[in-house]
Amino acid sequence: MAERVREIMTPNPITLDAGATAAEAANMMKKRDVGDVLVSQGGELRGIVTDRDLVVRCLAEDGDARTQRLSELCSAQLATLSPDDSIADAVALMERHAVRRAPVVENGTAVGIVSLGDLARERAPDSALGQISSASPNR
Repeated sequence: MAERVREIMTPNPITLDAGATAAEAANMMKKRDVGDVLVSQGGELRGIVTDRDLVVRCLAEDGDARTQRLSELCSAQLATLSPDDSIADAVALMERHAVRRAPVVENGTAVGIVSLGDLARERAPDSALGQISSASPNR
């Protein structure tokens, strides 16, 4: 069983500039088959945008995905982890902040993301969430 975040995180997260558009984020998510992108500004991590954010904060508000900037859509209150944090630390942080994903940051650079699915696959692979998270995506 894994003990550290680095053992279960998804490495090499997509990072886009705060000036990128919702459409650019959606295209990157599709290309990499992920549900989130990190948002940076001036080389610093500024937030995260999820597929749900694109729907709720852009499309449902009659926003134009071709022009709406990620700076307007991202969740800026980030709960981050270190690759050397324990899995228990990750669970506690995500529970405390009620988040489904947490960027993993090392020396000021985003090096990965940990999701509830990652934790479920590691800690409870036979649970419903663990099994769903391990299944191949449906198309």
